[in-house]
Order: sequence, then structure tokens, then C-alpha cells
Amino acid sequence: MLSKVFLLTLVAFVASNEYQKPAAAYPAQVAAAPYPVQAYKQNAQPVQTAAAPYPAPSYKPATYEPGMPYNFEYAVRDDYSYNNYAQKESSDGNIVSGSYIVALPDGRTQIVNYKADHYNGFVADVKYEGQAKYPQPRPYAAPPSYPSKQPY
Repeated sequence: MLSKVFLLTLVAFVASNEYQKPAAAYPAQVAAAPYPVQAYKQNAQPVQTAAAPYPAPSYKPATYEPGMPYNFEYAVRDDYSYNNYAQKESSDGNIVSGSYIVALPDGRTQIVNYKADHYNGFVADVKYEGQAKYPQPRPYAAPPSYPSKQPY
């Protein structure tokens, strides 16, 4: 009901053409701006404002320390869980090279030889040994049907 009264009042107001036109878009007097305004008079000097001090950057340029040579090697073989993998890696301080071997669930063995450095990135050579073996699908057997129980 209230919305109908409001709508009717609005229609009557617009129809009576009693509303005023908006004031000029650019009034003669402008309120003080929150920032310094430059005067545009002939031969006037611009208003000088102090430059905002910016803090020094919080980051430092990237520095690269020379790498340290290292060698490591490990292997895991667990027949119960079928885990079988190993890795060898070595570095002279600049180039990392290595290889790893993984026994895959389908019976194959994956062998990866790789090299990595700051210029070429990680470059890998991946090979597979063996044939993939998948279990034979079992024939479909329908589940047994039981008589439904009536709730009453």
C-alpha cells in the first residue's frame, strides 16, 4: 500500500512539472580543493608543493652465491608395498646431474636422466623398460536380488 502511495506521488510530481532544473554544472565559487591548485593567470608562478618522500625499496637485488659440490644416492625396495625406486645426484657447484628409477604400477620401470643449471633449466631424458601389463577384466555378475521389506 505504501509503495502505491509513493509511486502515485512520484508520478504526480513529475506530471506537474514543478521540479527545478539543476544548478549550473560549474559554479562560480569552487570550494577549497584538498590539494594545491595552480593559478592560471598570465605570468603566474605555479604553487610549489613538497615532494612526497617515498621509502626505500624493501627488497634487495638478487645475489647468487656459487654452489657447493655434492653427491648423494638412495634406494628403496619394499616387496610388501611394491615400492621400488632409487635416485643418484651430483653437482660440481654449477651443473646438477642425476638419474632416478621408479617401478610403475603397470609393471614398467621408468628411468629418468637429467641435468639442470641456471641457463638451460631442467632438461630430462625419460625412458621406459618393460611392457605395461593390466589385469584381465572380470565378467560382469549381477548382484543378488533380495525381496524388499515393506515398511508396514
